[in-house]
Amino acid sequence: MLKVVVLISGGGSNLRALLQATEDPGYPARVIAIGADRDADGLGLAEEFGIPSFTVPFTNFATREEWAAELVRQIRVWQPDLVVLSGFMRLLPPSAVEALTPNLINTHPAYLPEFPGAHAVRDAFAAGVTETGASIIVVDNGVDSGPIIAQQRVPVLPGDTETTLHERIKVVERTLLVQTVRDIADGALALETLT
Repeated sequence: MLKVVVLISGGGSNLRALLQATEDPGYPARVIAIGADRDADGLGLAEEFGIPSFTVPFTNFATREEWAAELVRQIRVWQPDLVVLSGFMRLLPPSAVEALTPNLINTHPAYLPEFPGAHAVRDAFAAGVTETGASIIVVDNGVDSGPIIAQQRVPVLPGDTETTLHERIKVVERTLLVQTVRDIADGALALETLT
């Protein structure tokens, strides 16, 4: 059984999809802890699903390195096989990436390498593209620049707003995340071969 720690910064919609998938006894992974860098709404899912949680507030530390060292320490308490950044809106410094790689993946609401960064949906919408997408990547020391594990296109429809487009991208992100974690757990995907 693959042991997963998920890190969030927001509402945790992708996390909910993964937690729902793990309720199937045949799904080969379990979320063993949920972490956040702030008092995120998605931490309520920990209570709902009976999963331990932890928070390492960025603002409690003098430097990003100190914050990251504590975050990695908290993650290692759980001895996970995989760490998923799911709507985790803070860049990890190289020391944290190196401590967790290659078993560190991220969801991103764009068809990378198009529209990296924190405002991918806004950027795609502003660019007037006819399609964008969702991606799952191995985290590296760049901004959404790691090896791509899975991705899928999402059309931009007439009448779309940034919000409606983002909601449709999230549906695809959830599916990709649940399948990617399954593939890692089943051995169909070996992260160390991608880095």
